[in-house]
Parts: sequence; structure tokens; C-alpha cells
Amino acid sequence: MERELRFREATEKDVDCIVAMLADDVLGTKRERYEHPLPQSYLQAFKAINSDPNNELVVACDGKEVVGVQQITFTPYLTHKGGWRATIEGVRTSASVRGEGVGTKLIQWAIRRAEARGCHLIQLTTDKQRPDALRFYERLGFQATHEGLKLKL
Repeated sequence: MERELRFREATEKDVDCIVAMLADDVLGTKRERYEHPLPQSYLQAFKAINSDPNNELVVACDGKEVVGVQQITFTPYLTHKGGWRATIEGVRTSASVRGEGVGTKLIQWAIRRAEARGCHLIQLTTDKQRPDALRFYERLGFQATHEGLKLKL
């Protein structure tokens, strides 16, 4: 049975559920702190994202249950004739719905949102320790055209 998902901007009430999803995998357990109460840094980050018109924290809902999340950042560039790009980060689905197409619908929604915002490109990164995620994104049409580098501070 295909799920009827509704997409909306996250609210502060969703932060607990979002952090739970972020922490619920091998890499997330190493870098997130899902505890009660949540560390204030999560609420501060939510408020910064929520107040920035070029950032959207979007949740996928199945009824009243939040079952997925992604952050989309819209960035203007001087390259590509001053075009805009969308960057997708923090894509997660609830363990209860993995393998049921929720992640695909999240990414398809993000692509339509980027098009609506006039972006010429949509980009994302995935950790090299997530080969299944890489195959997932490639199946959705993303191509590894660049080598991404990061420096932890």
C-alpha cells in the first residue's frame, strides 16, 4: 500500500522527532545526542534555520506521524550566470517506514521545490560510509560529477 504523505515546514515541536531520526543509524549514533531534554544546540539550530528564508527544514508526515525529514538550502552563486542552487542535507526516514518509498518522495519533493525556487542545480552529499545511500541517490538521477572535500573544525 502506497503511503499518502504530506510535506510541510518543520515546527519546533518536531525537533525531538527529527533528532531521533538523525541519531537512528550507525553514523548518527556517533555524532548526535538524542536525550531528554534535548541539548539546546538543536533548538538554537532550528531557530536559525527557521528564521532564514533560504533554508527550509521539511518533514514528511503520514497522518500525524513525522516519518521523514530533509533540509534544503538555497544559495545564490555568481557562477552559472548568477544562478541559484539547492543543497539537500540531513535526509532521514523513520525506521518504521524504511524501504517504503518515503525517501524517494522526499527527494522528489525537494527537486520540485528547487525548480519552483528557480534553481538551475540541486546538489547533495552523502558519507562514503553509506554506499546504500549513494546507490539510492544515483537511482534518482544524481551523478557523482565532483569530488567533495570537508574540513572538520
